Amino acid sequence: MTNDTGTRELADGRPGYRLVRREDVDLAPGLPDRSSGLTNCRLVSGALGSTHMALTLVSLVEGHVDEHLHSFETSFYVLEGEPVLYLNGRAVSLKPGACGAIPVGMPHAFRAVEGLWLEMASPRPRLDGSDTFFLGPPPDVAAEALDIRDPRNRNLFLYTEGESDLERLKHGQGFAAPTVSASMATAVLAYSGIAVKMLVDQRLDAQLHTMFMVDYEPHALANPHDHPFEEAYYLLEGEVDVVANDDRYTLRPGDAFWTGVGCVHAFYEMHGKPVRWLETSAPGPPPRYSYRHERDWAYLAERLADADADPAPALRSLH
Repeated sequence: MTNDTGTRELADGRPGYRLVRREDVDLAPGLPDRSSGLTNCRLVSGALGSTHMALTLVSLVEGHVDEHLHSFETSFYVLEGEPVLYLNGRAVSLKPGACGAIPVGMPHAFRAVEGLWLEMASPRPRLDGSDTFFLGPPPDVAAEALDIRDPRNRNLFLYTEGESDLERLKHGQGFAAPTVSASMATAVLAYSGIAVKMLVDQRLDAQLHTMFMVDYEPHALANPHDHPFEEAYYLLEGEVDVVANDDRYTLRPGDAFWTGVGCVHAFYEMHGKPVRWLETSAPGPPPRYSYRHERDWAYLAERLADADADPAPALRSLH
């Protein structure tokens, strides 16, 4: 078991990964001239190995962030508190589980008595900040509660307990159910003891990345694979073993992990308990070939080796 923290790129050229332990997360003041009460910690960024994304833990206490916009795309997931988001002229009071996409060029700002959230950016922001443009103080607009049933709400969503409960999703939804209307927004992808619930994608006008919730049932696993995009994982509940480039770690709540393009990784639930994490990917996965499973290509290699050893079956298949 390996327990070190940091970014690792192997000498043989294999793509790197990064582990950030909860105890190593150091919230530092951010945007001193454009905010108050703001601290953050960059978990994943270009300076830390990423090409396509930045993942940041953000805290806002008795403060604000000025209205601004980016030439990159962002999303967020609220962990604690009730921050107010000012988005494109509206003010929305958020709560834990609230998430959303902030499209390229869309003005937004924050206020909070207390708020803690994860913020994802794609492509990765420039180190000099030249891709962020400040507009002034947050708008003086009264905040409304987040209402995901309102069809005018195009960029925000709320993940609530039970969203990934397959038994619950088997049943019809009442006409006046206090949730978003039944659609792909309520769908869950389930396989091999794993449930995946999409939170932010093109449905919320995110074009450059995705954000989703992953739930593992006891003893669930994902065999070794890699992707043509980067992924970041922030553990919320339980413990899970991750293997990246043959190194193995146990992730616990508050830990963050990142895998670069082509980094072979796998996940194993080893303790007989449920696990949940928030996952982001950038660029957004393609329609096909988003996974490359090691065992499938090993199977092909065996088939080809057998054919080389005995060409007769291959020749017979031509007739």
